[in-house]
Amino acid sequence: MRDPGDKNWPDHEVDEFLDQIAARGEDYRHLVERLPVIVYAAELGELGKWRYVSPQVEEILGYTAEEFKRDPGLWSRLLHPHDREVALDMEKEDWIGERNTSPIEYRMQTRAGETVWMLDEAVLEKDDKGVPVWHGVLYDISERKLAEAELQRALAQQAVVARLGERALKDGDPEQLMEAAASLISEVEGIHSACIWEVGRDGRRLHLRAGLDAEVIGAGRRVSAARDSHAGAALDSGAPAIVRDWAEEERFTMPPILRVFGATSSLAVMIDGKDHPFGVLDVHATEAGRFGAKDVPFVQAAANVLADAFERHAADQALRHRVLHDSLTGLPNRLSFVDALGEALRRAEGSGSPIGILFLDLDHFKLINDSLGHHAGDALLRAVAPRLRGHLRPGDVVARFGGDEFGILIDRLADEGEAIAIADRVASAFTQPFPIDGVDHFVSASIGIAVARSSERAINAELLIRDADAAMYRAKEGGRARSVLFDAEMRAGAMRRLEVERELRHALDRDELVLHYQPVVSLRTGEISGLEALVRWQHPERGLLDPAEFVSIAEDSGLIEPLGRWVQERACRQAVEWHQQRPDARPFDVAVNLSARQVAHRDLPATVAEIIARTGIDPVHLRLEITESVLVEESASAIASLEALSEIGVRLVLDDFGTGYSSLAYLNRYPFHALKIDRSFVDALGIEQERTAIVEAIIGMARALSLEVIAEGVENEVQLAELRRLGCDYAQGHLFHAAMPEASVTRLLREGALGYSGIVPGR
Repeated sequence: MRDPGDKNWPDHEVDEFLDQIAARGEDYRHLVERLPVIVYAAELGELGKWRYVSPQVEEILGYTAEEFKRDPGLWSRLLHPHDREVALDMEKEDWIGERNTSPIEYRMQTRAGETVWMLDEAVLEKDDKGVPVWHGVLYDISERKLAEAELQRALAQQAVVARLGERALKDGDPEQLMEAAASLISEVEGIHSACIWEVGRDGRRLHLRAGLDAEVIGAGRRVSAARDSHAGAALDSGAPAIVRDWAEEERFTMPPILRVFGATSSLAVMIDGKDHPFGVLDVHATEAGRFGAKDVPFVQAAANVLADAFERHAADQALRHRVLHDSLTGLPNRLSFVDALGEALRRAEGSGSPIGILFLDLDHFKLINDSLGHHAGDALLRAVAPRLRGHLRPGDVVARFGGDEFGILIDRLADEGEAIAIADRVASAFTQPFPIDGVDHFVSASIGIAVARSSERAINAELLIRDADAAMYRAKEGGRARSVLFDAEMRAGAMRRLEVERELRHALDRDELVLHYQPVVSLRTGEISGLEALVRWQHPERGLLDPAEFVSIAEDSGLIEPLGRWVQERACRQAVEWHQQRPDARPFDVAVNLSARQVAHRDLPATVAEIIARTGIDPVHLRLEITESVLVEESASAIASLEALSEIGVRLVLDDFGTGYSSLAYLNRYPFHALKIDRSFVDALGIEQERTAIVEAIIGMARALSLEVIAEGVENEVQLAELRRLGCDYAQGHLFHAAMPEASVTRLLREGALGYSGIVPGR
C-alpha cells in the first residue's frame, strides 16, 4: 500500500483512487482519513451540498467536516475574491463524465484569516438519482506556490541588478544612475519605493539624493534622515537594518518622509566606498513584514553596483581633472584651455563680441632652473599662478601650457584696446619680486596678444593660439618684458603658411615626400620587432623638412588625407619587400600615424583595406597609431572607423598616452592593442619619482588590460634599465636607432646589424 504521506502520486493511481471513492468504497475510508489531502464528494453548483469531506479539512482550512456538510455555501464563501470566478466557472454540467478535467488552482481563506493555495482535482458523475456529484481531492499547494513566488521574486531581483549593472557600465553619471536605481528597484513586486541617502558633510544627517517622487516630497524641499534612523543604523554598523513594522518599531526613529506615503516596512543597506561610505540604499513597502533576511542579498547587490559605479566615476573625474589641469600649479592645462577657447569662439559667432587671448612666457626662466635648480623653477611657477589670477577679471581663464608658458582667455572684449590694457595689467603682476628659498627674485614676462572678431576670417582655437604665440615671440625679439599685439605683419606670416600649403600640394604630385623609419626594439630580446614610418619632405629649395614644418598645415588644409594614403601604401609596400629579403624571419610590424582628420573620415577603413589588398601585407603587421587628442570629441565616425579597422585585422596603438585626456574609458571603448608612453614621461625615468610612478602605473594598467606597452624617446641606459625593470614590452629612441631612410634600413638588414646588442635575452 502507498505511503499516505507521499504527495507525489502517479496519475494512474490517482485515477484509480478517485474511481474507488466514486463507487463509495467503504473499505478505503480509513485510508482516506489518513491522507494529507482533503477528499470530498459535493453536489454541483455554488451551493451544492457536500456529501462527504475527509477530516483533514479542519487541519488545512480550520473548519470541520460537519461544518462543510451542514453549510453548502461555505466552500464558495471561502474562495479568494480574485479566484472566485475561476473556481465557480467549473460548476457546469458540461463536465459530467469527463475524465480529463484539468485540475484548477485557487486560493481559499482559512478560519484564522490566512490564505492557502488549493489544487482541486475532481471528476463529475451523476449518482443513482441523476444528481451531478463532484468526486475529488483538494491538495494544499501553499508551500509550492510560496516557493514559486520566491523563485519569481528572486529572478525579478536578479534582472533588476543586471539591468542596473548594464546601466552603470553605459552611463556612470551618479545622479542619473541613482534615479535609475530607485526606479528599477521600485518595479519589483511588493516594493512601493526605493531611495538613496547620502552622508552629509557634517556626518550627522543623511540627505535624500534620489527616489521618492517629487509629488510626494514636494519640489525643492530638502529631505533628510537622522542618524538614529534605520538608515543611520545601517550606515554606522555596516549591517542591514530591517524594520518589519514601523507601527511596532522601537529601535529606530522613522524619517518623516516615510509617513507621507504610509511606509509600513523598510530595509536599508550601506553603499560603501573605498575611503568612506557614500550613504544608504533604502527600500520600503506598504505592507508589514515585507522584508526579511532573504531580501538582503538583492538590495545589497544593487548597493554594491552603485558603490562600484560611484568609485569608477570618482576615479574617472579625478583622472580627468589631472589630465585637464597642470599638476604643478593646479591651473587648467592647454587641452582644457583649447576647449574653453573653442566654446568662447562659438559663443562669439552669435554675440559678435571679440575674443582675445594672451600667450605669456617668463623671461630667462631657464636661468632660474640652471642656477637655482628645478625645485626653484617649480616654486616660481607655483607662485606665478595666483598672481596671474589676481590680475584678471572674473570669468577670464588662465592656464599653464607647459614649461614657463601660460595662456589667458579674455572673453567679452570691447576692442583690441581693452585686450592691450588687460595685458598691461597682467604684466604688472611681475613688478613685485617672487620669494624663492627666502630670497626675492624679480621675473618679467613676454606677452603675445591675439584678438578674434566675428567679422574676420574663420579662425579656430589653435589658430588663435598660434597667432598669440607668434606675437609673444615678437615680444621676445623686441627685448622681452613687453606685450605685442598680433598684427598685419604677423598675419603675413600666416600667409606664408598658405604658400607652404600650395607647395605641399605640388610635393605630392612631384614625389618629393620620403619615409624614414625608426626601429621599435623588444626589451626582452633586443631584436627589432617593427619600424615606425615617419614622413619627410625633400623640399627642392629648403632641403629635408621634418613633419613639424608641414604636417599641421596638411591637417588644416585637408591635404593630410592624400598624404596619409601615400604614407600608408609606401610603408606597407616597403615592409613586404623587407620580408621578402628575410623570408624565414618574422615580418616587421610597420607603424603609421593617423591624424584626427583621417580617423574621422568615413572612408578610412575602406582605404586601408584597399592598400592591404594592393601591397599584400598581412594586416596583423600594420599598426596604426592614434593620439589621445583625436579621441576627445568621440565622434560617431571616429568610433566606427576604429572598430572597422580592428575588424580588418590591423593593430591599433594609442599614441602619446598621458599627454591628452587619458580616460580609462578609451581603453574599454576602443579596440586598442597597445599604448605608447609619451616621451615626456620617459625623460624623467629614474630621476623624478612621480614620473617613474606614473610610468609604472601605466604599464601595470596596460598589463591588466592585456595591452602591449611601447615607450618612445628612450635616450639613455638609465631610461632603458627602468623600462625593463618595470616590464615595458617595447621601446624606440636614439639609444637604439634614429629614424633612417629606407636604404639605410635595407643595408643594416643585409649586414644583420639592425638589432640592439645592449639587451641580453632573459636578463
